[in-house]
Amino acid sequence: MAANDKDRPEEIDRLLAPIREEGFVLVCGSRYLPGGDYGNMTLFRQVAARFVHPWLMSLAVRRRLTDTSNGFRAIHLSLFDNPQVDLDQSWLDEYDLERYIQYKAIRLGYKYAEVPVSKIYPPRHLGITKMKPITGWWSMVRPIFYLGFGIKN
Repeated sequence: MAANDKDRPEEIDRLLAPIREEGFVLVCGSRYLPGGDYGNMTLFRQVAARFVHPWLMSLAVRRRLTDTSNGFRAIHLSLFDNPQVDLDQSWLDEYDLERYIQYKAIRLGYKYAEVPVSKIYPPRHLGITKMKPITGWWSMVRPIFYLGFGIKN
C-alpha cells in the first residue's frame, strides 16, 4: 500500500480475502477492473500504466494482466520460502522488486489474482509523483527484460 494516501485502506480486505479464503499467494490491485478507479491520473501515466506495461508483462508471464504497476497488493509469505524467488539481488532496488515478485509468482505457478481497487491521484498543485520519467519507467520494465530473456534469475 502506498504511504501517500493514493490507496484506500478500506479496500485492503479485497486483497486479503482471496489469500485467506481461496489460497492465493499473490493478489494485486487493479485500477482498471470493474469497480476500480484511477482518479486524476495523467494521460502519459494512463497510457503507460494501463496499456504499455501490462501488455509487456502479460507477454512475459503468458497471462493477461490488467494493472502491473499498481503497488497495492498482498503477498502470502510462503512465496519467499521458494529458493527460486531471490530477493537478495542488487538490481532489485527501485520499482523492480514488485514486478520481480509478480513475474516470479505467476511463472512459478502460484495462485495469482487481480481485484478492483482505487488509486486516486491528488490534483497536481498538491504534489507530483516521485517517479522519474526515464529511470523510473526503466526500473519497471527492467524485470520483464531481465527475466524474460534469462539475463537475471
